[in-house]
Amino acid sequence: MSKSCILFCNCGAGVISSEKSNQIKMMVGSFDVDLYQLDDFCGIVLNRKDFIRAIDQKYDRKIMVACYPRAIKSLLAQNDLTLSGLEVLNFRELSVADIESKLRNDFLFTEGKTSETTIESGLDVPAWYPVIEQALCIDCGKCFKFCLFGVYTFGNKQLKVVNPLACKNNCPACGRNCPTSAIIFPRLKETVVLAGAEPGAEHRVKEFAMDSSLISTLNQRSALRRNIFRAGLMEQAQAERQKALEELKASTDLPKELG
Repeated sequence: MSKSCILFCNCGAGVISSEKSNQIKMMVGSFDVDLYQLDDFCGIVLNRKDFIRAIDQKYDRKIMVACYPRAIKSLLAQNDLTLSGLEVLNFRELSVADIESKLRNDFLFTEGKTSETTIESGLDVPAWYPVIEQALCIDCGKCFKFCLFGVYTFGNKQLKVVNPLACKNNCPACGRNCPTSAIIFPRLKETVVLAGAEPGAEHRVKEFAMDSSLISTLNQRSALRRNIFRAGLMEQAQAERQKALEELKASTDLPKELG
């Protein structure tokens, strides 16, 4: 018989309201299941890898109530961690009633005595914490060149996030600069692609060859719209980068020539 657990991220960034978080906490605590209350999953994958590995070994099925599945799975992959049999219930988009219904009807949890454990990360994670979805990353290195804070490394045409905690709050410029929307900021409160929502189909499906003039015209129009949109994002990214640079200069007395 398979063994299951529920992992609930209390999200130190507060991407959902405290009221909703408390309602979820009470609801998941009513099931006959091993429940793990996580103070902040972003910090736990960095500082409590032992816990993640132990959970992966102990349980066949893990149900996580947290933010976007894309963000959660990319967080794990970026930190060389695996949670096999993982299902993520997105509390950004699902109501408390929806989550409860799925736990009862899809995963067949029943009411009973909960075995509850609180797990703390022991880290103060900044709100702006970049994660790369490797399936989308084309290793172009644009984010590495754009970042001022040593978050990324780029060698042998391979990009890595090596120091996510160095990321500057309120500077998602590298994410806006990414041509494939591969960069995720899980702690961003807005419900947008940059926070982990699914990007458009143009980033998910490789374009296939067709000779149809209609398809060609539609593709050209789509590309033009994307280029216009991308130009707007680049302007915004440049402004955010400049603001971060000015704050960095002010705090460290860097020479004016930087940047």
